[in-house]
Amino acid sequence: MNNQKCSTLFQKPRGRTRIIQCIYVVGFMDLFGVSMIIPLLSHHVKALGASPTVAGIVGSTYGILQLFSSTIVGSWSDVVGRRYSLLTCLLLSAFGYGLLGMSSSIALFVLARIPVGLFKHSLSICRALLSDLVSDSERPLVMGHFNAASSVGFILGPVVGGYLTEHEGGFYTSSFTCAAIFLINAGLVWMLPWSETLLHRNGTNSSNNTSKVCHDNNYSKSVHNGSHANSNHPVLAAETDPAYRASGKHRGGLMWREVSLLQPAWRQLSSVGSKIHMVASSDMWDLFLVRLLMAIAIMLYYSNFSLAMEERFSLKPKVTGYLISYSSTLGALAGFLVGPVTQLYGNNMPALLLHSTLLTCLLIFLYAAAPSVWQVLLSSTFFAISTSIGRTCITDLELQRGGVQASGTLIGAGQSVTAVGRVLAPLLSGLAQEFSPCGPPSLGVVLALAAVALLLIRIPKWDRRGMTKMATL
Repeated sequence: MNNQKCSTLFQKPRGRTRIIQCIYVVGFMDLFGVSMIIPLLSHHVKALGASPTVAGIVGSTYGILQLFSSTIVGSWSDVVGRRYSLLTCLLLSAFGYGLLGMSSSIALFVLARIPVGLFKHSLSICRALLSDLVSDSERPLVMGHFNAASSVGFILGPVVGGYLTEHEGGFYTSSFTCAAIFLINAGLVWMLPWSETLLHRNGTNSSNNTSKVCHDNNYSKSVHNGSHANSNHPVLAAETDPAYRASGKHRGGLMWREVSLLQPAWRQLSSVGSKIHMVASSDMWDLFLVRLLMAIAIMLYYSNFSLAMEERFSLKPKVTGYLISYSSTLGALAGFLVGPVTQLYGNNMPALLLHSTLLTCLLIFLYAAAPSVWQVLLSSTFFAISTSIGRTCITDLELQRGGVQASGTLIGAGQSVTAVGRVLAPLLSGLAQEFSPCGPPSLGVVLALAAVALLLIRIPKWDRRGMTKMATL
């Protein structure tokens, strides 16, 4: 009887479903537009007369800005709300890409990369928005679908960008097209049925009691299913944290009210700082370290892939390109497997993360030791699937342990950690290549093994913490 009531109470309104579907479209168009530009940037900056050293410095500008702005913008979205922060990021990114389309000098090129580096966090805010809209059990499925839609856009974008480049002024056309795509995304976000989602569903005392029973039952199930690593459970936060209740951002479709973007700047900065401090002082260093180790390991796998295929198996760049496209396509499709695999594991995300990390480590080793192209093809097939599942797992665990009230901050912090990996991976790859073409993936195996060892040590502590919390309840 209680399960039937829970099912009725937590049924998602139609407007919320429409928002989720539209966010999928936003994610697809976002990476579709960006991937039109990425392959052309290095060629364009060299065409402007930059030396290789200057081109490298200019190219790193975006990554450095992303490193410092990811957490701040993510936390800002927790303070002012997803709608206003997402619109701001989309509009300023459109301005940056439009300015890039007018860049006729290196100075203007660098200037155009600044707003993009600071505010191109639309995907992170979309993920935080999705985490706000769905329950914990639905989140892996929805995140997997979002990652799949975004990956499809990243696969198709270079095809269109390459076609436009064949015409005169192709780079500028691609840049203006990307800017137009971000403006369309901003219009789509503006027209979303936010009012249907933000409505507070007033209920009687009996329905409120049913809501509490449902929350307790769902939490109890999550403990037994192994997803109890949440040291700051959203339900408990909604019930015990006055600031969280005042914000109106409740889970389960009860209430979610955004704060005005026009509140004083000092108040926004204070709120952002407090949320970042909360994440920085939390006991989540282990998850962030696992994310960093695996990010570097995966980047080392791809770092010299084309060169290694040529040196080890005499593959032509065209064939290597087909292999990369095949792996990317599988990675996109793997997003649709996240939900079923999560259900297969009974929502035991720590165990799923451990197994996907172990599988990724094994596949990197098989690639590094592959005696033939066919073994590389086999390892690439499962590597795309394991990394896609692992990426969704670690994001879900961060949200479980950190609490949904800071989902933007947590996702932004995760992106900052990944950005650190992007800075370190090229350096480590260059050093490893001095010894062997298989040096980078071999180093990746070592880092992945370190991540596995860390998970083996820390997961039992997550379990004990969850059981202690359950006993307290």
